[in-house]
Amino acid sequence: MRVLMVAPPGAGKGTQGAVIAAHFDVAHIATGDLLRDHVARRTELGLAVRQHLDKGDLVPDEIVLDMVRDAMVTAKQSGGGYVLDGMPRNLAQARSLYRTAQTLGMTASVALHLKADDDELMRRLLARAALEHRTDDTEPVIRRRLALYKEATHPIVAWYAERGILVSVDAMQPVELVARQILTALEAMRPLIEHVPEHARRPIDLTGLGAAFGVDA
Repeated sequence: MRVLMVAPPGAGKGTQGAVIAAHFDVAHIATGDLLRDHVARRTELGLAVRQHLDKGDLVPDEIVLDMVRDAMVTAKQSGGGYVLDGMPRNLAQARSLYRTAQTLGMTASVALHLKADDDELMRRLLARAALEHRTDDTEPVIRRRLALYKEATHPIVAWYAERGILVSVDAMQPVELVARQILTALEAMRPLIEHVPEHARRPIDLTGLGAAFGVDA
C-alpha cells in the first residue's frame, strides 16, 4: 500500500498517516521529520537545509524531493509500501514527485484527501496553538494558511481525481471514526490496486458515509 496524504492544516494527516502506516506495516514518510532528522545528523542534505533555514528561506523543492526519494528507496527495500505526509503542496511538486516515484517503481496507490471546513480547522489549530504555546499561530495567520492551501491544493486534488487514485474522507468526524473509515476503504481497495490500472479507476468520495460508521448523517 502506497498512500499520499492531501489535507489542510489541522485535518489530522499526521495522526491518520501514522495509523495507516502502522496498520499496513509500511514506512511513514513525514517530510518535516525528514528535514529535522537530516539537519540533526548533519548530512549533506541536512547542511543544505540548514543554510536555507538560517537565511529564513523556504527549503527548495529539489532538496525535499531528494530526501523523499532516499526515503522511498529505503521503503522499497523494506517491502515497497509507504505513507507520504507533507508533500506535495502544489501541482508542480505533485508532478515532480510522480516522476521521481515512477523511476523507482513506487508511484502512489491512493491519494487520500482529508476534507474539513474552515471553522473546524480554525478551532483545532487555535486549540493546538494554545496547548503548544504557538504565539505565531493567530487567527489571521491561520486564515492565510488555509487560503493558500485551497489555492495551491485544488489543482492537485483534481489531478489525482483524473488519475483515478483519489479517495476523499470527511475529517470532521472523531479521529477514531475517520481512521476506521480510512482503513476499511483501503482494505477493500487493496486486492484491486495491483490488478486495476490507474486509467480504469474512478475517484472515490466517502464524505457522505458517516452514518454507516456510527455517525448521524
